[in-house]
Amino acid sequence: MAKHRSPRRSPVRGLHLVGLTAALAAAAGTTTVGLTTQNTEATAGTSLSASQAEALTAARVERRDLASRDLSRFELSLAASQKAALEAKAAQAAKARAAQLAANATLTQRRALALAAAKEAAAKKAAAAARAAAAAKAAALAKAKAEAKAEAEAAAQAKARAAKAVAAERAATPRVVLPTTGYRLTAHFGQGGSRWARNHTGLDFAAPIGTPIRSVLSGEVIQAEFAGAYGRQVKVRHADGTVTSYSHMSSFSVNVGDTVEAGAEVGAIGVTGNTTGPHLHFEVLLGGSTQVNPEPWLRDHGVSA
Repeated sequence: MAKHRSPRRSPVRGLHLVGLTAALAAAAGTTTVGLTTQNTEATAGTSLSASQAEALTAARVERRDLASRDLSRFELSLAASQKAALEAKAAQAAKARAAQLAANATLTQRRALALAAAKEAAAKKAAAAARAAAAAKAAALAKAKAEAKAEAEAAAQAKARAAKAVAAERAATPRVVLPTTGYRLTAHFGQGGSRWARNHTGLDFAAPIGTPIRSVLSGEVIQAEFAGAYGRQVKVRHADGTVTSYSHMSSFSVNVGDTVEAGAEVGAIGVTGNTTGPHLHFEVLLGGSTQVNPEPWLRDHGVSA
Protein backbone atom coordinates (compact mmCIF):
# COMPACT_ATOMS: atom_id res chain seq x y z
CA MET A 1 0.00 0.00 0.00
CA ALA A 2 2.78 2.41 0.79
CA LYS A 3 4.45 1.74 -2.48
CA HIS A 4 1.27 2.55 -4.40
CA ARG A 5 0.68 5.87 -2.47
CA SER A 6 4.05 7.42 -3.13
CA PRO A 7 3.73 7.61 -6.95
CA ARG A 8 0.26 9.09 -6.62
CA ARG A 9 1.35 11.86 -4.23
CA SER A 10 4.32 12.98 -6.29
CA PRO A 11 2.32 14.26 -9.27
CA VAL A 12 -0.03 16.20 -6.96
CA ARG A 13 2.86 17.83 -5.10
CA GLY A 14 4.44 18.70 -8.42
CA LEU A 15 1.16 20.06 -9.64
CA HIS A 16 0.88 22.19 -6.52
CA LEU A 17 4.31 23.66 -7.15
CA VAL A 18 3.58 24.13 -10.84
CA GLY A 19 0.24 25.75 -10.01
CA LEU A 20 1.80 28.10 -7.49
CA THR A 21 4.49 29.07 -9.95
CA ALA A 22 1.91 29.55 -12.67
CA ALA A 23 -0.28 31.60 -10.35
CA LEU A 24 2.62 33.81 -9.43
CA ALA A 25 3.54 34.08 -13.09
CA ALA A 26 -0.02 34.86 -14.02
CA ALA A 27 -0.22 37.39 -11.24
CA ALA A 28 2.98 38.95 -12.51
CA GLY A 29 1.47 39.05 -16.04
CA THR A 30 4.00 36.64 -17.63
CA THR A 31 3.78 33.14 -19.29
CA THR A 32 6.27 30.49 -18.35
CA VAL A 33 6.70 28.16 -21.32
CA GLY A 34 8.89 25.72 -19.47
CA LEU A 35 6.36 25.29 -16.70
CA THR A 36 3.54 24.85 -19.18
CA THR A 37 5.53 22.28 -21.03
CA GLN A 38 6.38 20.50 -17.79
CA ASN A 39 2.73 20.64 -16.78
CA THR A 40 1.66 19.33 -20.14
CA GLU A 41 4.17 16.58 -19.94
CA ALA A 42 3.12 15.75 -16.46
CA THR A 43 -0.50 15.79 -17.46
CA ALA A 44 0.21 13.81 -20.54
CA GLY A 45 2.22 11.28 -18.62
CA THR A 46 -0.36 10.91 -15.87
CA SER A 47 -3.98 9.99 -16.10
CA LEU A 48 -6.14 12.04 -13.62
CA SER A 49 -9.55 11.20 -12.42
CA ALA A 50 -12.36 13.75 -12.43
CA SER A 51 -11.98 14.41 -8.73
CA GLN A 52 -8.28 14.87 -9.12
CA ALA A 53 -8.78 17.25 -12.02
CA GLU A 54 -11.35 19.15 -9.97
CA ALA A 55 -8.96 19.28 -7.02
CA LEU A 56 -6.26 20.40 -9.33
CA THR A 57 -8.51 23.12 -10.74
CA ALA A 58 -9.49 24.18 -7.24
CA ALA A 59 -5.85 24.29 -6.22
CA ARG A 60 -5.09 26.36 -9.23
CA VAL A 61 -7.90 28.79 -8.44
CA GLU A 62 -6.81 28.97 -4.83
CA ARG A 63 -3.25 29.61 -5.87
CA ARG A 64 -4.41 32.27 -8.32
CA ASP A 65 -6.50 33.93 -5.60
CA LEU A 66 -3.58 33.72 -3.18
CA ALA A 67 -1.29 35.23 -5.75
CA SER A 68 -3.89 37.92 -6.42
CA ARG A 69 -4.19 38.64 -2.67
CA ASP A 70 -0.42 38.76 -2.36
CA LEU A 71 -0.29 41.14 -5.28
CA SER A 72 -3.00 43.26 -3.71
CA ARG A 73 -1.12 43.26 -0.44
CA PHE A 74 2.04 44.21 -2.31
CA GLU A 75 0.20 46.97 -4.11
CA LEU A 76 -1.36 48.15 -0.85
CA SER A 77 2.05 48.01 0.80
CA LEU A 78 3.53 49.93 -2.11
CA ALA A 79 0.71 52.48 -1.97
CA ALA A 80 1.18 52.79 1.80
CA SER A 81 4.91 53.28 1.29
CA GLN A 82 4.26 55.88 -1.39
CA LYS A 83 1.65 57.57 0.85
CA ALA A 84 4.08 57.52 3.78
CA ALA A 85 6.77 58.96 1.53
CA LEU A 86 4.38 61.70 0.35
CA GLU A 87 3.29 62.36 3.92
CA ALA A 88 6.95 62.49 5.02
CA LYS A 89 7.70 64.84 2.14
CA ALA A 90 4.64 66.94 3.00
CA ALA A 91 5.66 66.93 6.68
CA GLN A 92 9.19 67.95 5.70
CA ALA A 93 7.77 70.72 3.48
CA ALA A 94 5.46 71.81 6.29
CA LYS A 95 8.38 71.77 8.69
CA ALA A 96 10.42 73.82 6.25
CA ARG A 97 7.52 76.27 5.85
CA ALA A 98 7.12 76.44 9.62
CA ALA A 99 10.85 77.05 9.97
CA GLN A 100 10.67 79.77 7.31
CA LEU A 101 7.64 81.32 9.02
CA ALA A 102 9.46 81.18 12.34
CA ALA A 103 12.52 82.76 10.74
CA ASN A 104 10.31 85.44 9.18
CA ALA A 105 8.59 86.01 12.53
CA THR A 106 11.97 86.27 14.25
CA LEU A 107 13.21 88.69 11.59
CA THR A 108 9.99 90.72 11.89
CA GLN A 109 10.33 90.75 15.66
CA ARG A 110 13.97 91.85 15.40
CA ARG A 111 13.02 94.56 12.96
CA ALA A 112 10.21 95.67 15.26
CA LEU A 113 12.58 95.69 18.23
CA ALA A 114 15.17 97.62 16.20
CA LEU A 115 12.51 100.10 15.07
CA ALA A 116 11.24 100.49 18.64
CA ALA A 117 14.82 100.97 19.86
CA ALA A 118 15.43 103.53 17.12
CA LYS A 119 12.21 105.35 18.01
CA GLU A 120 13.11 105.26 21.70
CA ALA A 121 16.61 106.56 20.93
CA ALA A 122 15.14 109.31 18.75
CA ALA A 123 12.64 110.19 21.48
CA LYS A 124 15.42 110.28 24.07
CA LYS A 125 17.54 112.42 21.75
CA ALA A 126 14.62 114.77 21.13
CA ALA A 127 13.88 114.93 24.86
CA ALA A 128 17.54 115.64 25.59
CA ALA A 129 17.56 118.34 22.91
CA ALA A 130 14.37 119.82 24.36
CA ARG A 131 15.86 119.77 27.85
CA ALA A 132 19.04 121.36 26.54
CA ALA A 133 17.02 124.02 24.71
CA ALA A 134 14.92 124.66 27.82
CA ALA A 135 18.05 124.87 29.95
CA ALA A 136 19.65 127.25 27.46
CA LYS A 137 16.48 129.35 27.38
CA ALA A 138 16.30 129.36 31.17
CA ALA A 139 19.98 130.30 31.34
CA ALA A 140 19.42 133.08 28.79
CA LEU A 141 16.41 134.33 30.74
CA ALA A 142 18.34 134.15 33.99
CA LYS A 143 21.24 135.99 32.38
CA ALA A 144 18.91 138.62 30.93
CA LYS A 145 17.20 138.95 34.30
CA ALA A 146 20.54 139.25 36.07
CA GLU A 147 21.71 141.82 33.54
CA ALA A 148 18.44 143.74 33.89
CA LYS A 149 18.80 143.58 37.67
CA ALA A 150 22.40 144.73 37.43
CA GLU A 151 21.37 147.56 35.12
CA ALA A 152 18.52 148.51 37.46
CA GLU A 153 20.89 148.43 40.43
CA ALA A 154 23.44 150.46 38.48
CA ALA A 155 20.72 152.94 37.51
CA ALA A 156 19.52 153.09 41.11
CA GLN A 157 23.08 153.61 42.31
CA ALA A 158 23.62 156.30 39.68
CA LYS A 159 20.38 157.94 40.71
CA ALA A 160 21.38 157.72 44.35
CA ARG A 161 24.77 159.19 43.52
CA ALA A 162 23.09 161.97 41.53
CA ALA A 163 20.69 162.65 44.38
CA LYS A 164 23.56 162.61 46.81
CA ALA A 165 25.49 164.98 44.58
CA VAL A 166 22.47 167.28 44.35
CA ALA A 167 22.04 167.09 48.10
CA ALA A 168 25.73 167.81 48.58
CA GLU A 169 25.49 170.69 46.16
CA ARG A 170 22.46 172.00 47.94
CA ALA A 171 24.23 171.55 51.23
CA ALA A 172 27.23 173.42 49.87
CA THR A 173 25.01 176.14 48.42
CA PRO A 174 22.87 177.92 51.05
CA ARG A 175 19.17 177.56 50.50
CA VAL A 176 17.52 180.86 49.54
CA VAL A 177 13.80 181.70 49.57
CA LEU A 178 11.78 184.82 48.78
CA PRO A 179 11.01 186.90 51.88
CA THR A 180 7.22 186.72 51.46
CA THR A 181 4.39 185.43 49.26
CA GLY A 182 1.28 186.86 47.60
CA TYR A 183 3.01 190.14 46.89
CA ARG A 184 3.57 192.69 44.17
CA LEU A 185 6.70 194.77 43.79
CA THR A 186 6.00 198.48 44.29
CA ALA A 187 9.55 199.90 44.43
CA HIS A 188 12.99 198.83 43.21
CA PHE A 189 16.55 199.48 44.32
CA GLY A 190 17.92 202.94 43.34
CA GLN A 191 14.52 204.30 42.45
CA GLY A 192 14.01 208.02 43.23
CA GLY A 193 10.92 209.94 44.36
CA SER A 194 9.34 212.24 46.88
CA ARG A 195 8.58 209.38 49.20
CA TRP A 196 12.25 208.89 50.11
CA ALA A 197 14.90 211.30 51.35
CA ARG A 198 17.30 209.69 48.88
CA ASN A 199 17.17 206.99 46.24
CA HIS A 200 15.42 203.80 47.32
CA THR A 201 17.80 201.39 49.06
CA GLY A 202 15.89 198.14 48.80
CA LEU A 203 13.00 196.23 47.24
CA ASP A 204 9.38 196.74 48.36
CA PHE A 205 7.01 193.72 48.51
CA ALA A 206 3.41 194.99 48.95
CA ALA A 207 1.07 192.49 50.61
CA PRO A 208 -1.78 192.49 53.14
CA ILE A 209 -1.03 193.30 56.77
CA GLY A 210 -0.13 190.14 58.69
CA THR A 211 1.40 188.28 55.70
CA PRO A 212 4.37 186.29 57.10
CA ILE A 213 7.89 187.57 56.48
CA ARG A 214 10.63 184.93 56.24
CA SER A 215 14.41 184.93 56.44
CA VAL A 216 15.84 184.44 52.95
CA LEU A 217 18.89 182.53 54.29
CA SER A 218 19.75 180.73 57.46
CA GLY A 219 21.59 182.83 59.99
CA GLU A 220 21.50 184.64 63.37
CA VAL A 221 19.10 187.41 64.38
CA ILE A 222 21.21 190.46 65.25
CA GLN A 223 18.39 193.05 65.52
CA ALA A 224 14.68 192.99 66.34
CA GLU A 225 13.52 196.52 67.31
CA PHE A 226 11.76 199.69 66.18
CA ALA A 227 14.14 201.60 63.87
CA GLY A 228 12.61 205.08 63.19
CA ALA A 229 11.55 205.49 59.55
CA TYR A 230 12.04 201.70 59.04
CA GLY A 231 9.45 200.94 61.74
CA ARG A 232 9.75 197.54 63.31
CA GLN A 233 12.89 196.01 61.80
CA VAL A 234 14.67 192.63 61.97
CA LYS A 235 18.20 192.01 60.71
CA VAL A 236 19.74 188.55 60.13
CA ARG A 237 23.45 187.94 59.62
CA HIS A 238 24.34 184.99 57.38
CA ALA A 239 27.39 182.69 57.18
CA ASP A 240 29.22 184.77 54.56
CA GLY A 241 28.77 187.99 56.60
CA THR A 242 25.92 189.31 54.47
CA VAL A 243 23.07 190.91 56.43
CA THR A 244 19.46 190.96 55.23
CA SER A 245 17.04 193.58 56.63
CA TYR A 246 13.22 193.33 56.94
CA SER A 247 11.35 196.60 57.79
CA HIS A 248 7.84 198.09 58.40
CA MET A 249 6.76 194.93 60.30
CA SER A 250 3.56 194.82 62.23
CA SER A 251 5.07 192.32 64.70
CA PHE A 252 8.20 190.32 65.50
CA SER A 253 8.48 186.51 65.52
CA VAL A 254 12.13 186.29 66.71
CA ASN A 255 14.47 187.80 69.25
CA VAL A 256 18.06 188.91 69.04
CA GLY A 257 20.39 185.92 69.23
CA ASP A 258 17.92 183.45 67.68
CA THR A 259 19.23 181.13 64.95
CA VAL A 260 16.87 180.82 62.00
CA GLU A 261 16.75 178.60 58.89
CA ALA A 262 15.97 179.79 55.39
CA GLY A 263 12.20 180.24 55.23
CA ALA A 264 11.78 180.68 58.99
CA GLU A 265 9.24 183.36 59.93
CA VAL A 266 10.77 186.46 61.50
CA GLY A 267 7.71 188.75 61.55
CA ALA A 268 4.64 189.99 59.64
CA ILE A 269 3.96 192.73 57.09
CA GLY A 270 2.71 196.01 58.59
CA VAL A 271 2.66 199.80 58.13
CA THR A 272 5.03 200.91 60.87
CA GLY A 273 7.60 203.66 60.21
CA ASN A 274 7.64 205.84 57.11
CA THR A 275 5.19 204.06 54.75
CA THR A 276 2.10 204.81 52.68
CA GLY A 277 0.73 201.25 52.78
CA PRO A 278 1.41 197.75 54.08
CA HIS A 279 4.57 196.32 52.57
CA LEU A 280 7.96 194.76 53.33
CA HIS A 281 11.06 196.88 52.70
CA PHE A 282 13.83 194.30 52.01
CA GLU A 283 17.52 195.20 51.89
CA VAL A 284 20.79 193.27 51.30
CA LEU A 285 23.93 194.60 52.99
CA LEU A 286 27.22 192.96 51.95
CA GLY A 287 29.61 192.70 54.86
CA GLY A 288 26.78 194.04 57.01
CA SER A 289 26.96 197.63 55.66
CA THR A 290 27.17 197.92 51.83
CA GLN A 291 23.69 198.12 50.31
CA VAL A 292 23.29 196.22 46.98
CA ASN A 293 20.39 195.61 44.63
CA PRO A 294 18.36 192.70 46.09
CA GLU A 295 16.99 191.51 42.73
CA PRO A 296 20.26 190.33 41.09
CA TRP A 297 21.47 189.06 44.49
CA LEU A 298 18.35 186.89 44.78
CA ARG A 299 18.76 185.67 41.20
CA ASP A 300 22.38 184.78 41.90
CA HIS A 301 21.10 182.64 44.76
CA GLY A 302 18.52 180.84 42.61
CA VAL A 303 15.28 182.81 43.11
CA SER A 304 13.62 185.63 41.27
CA ALA A 305 11.37 188.28 42.81
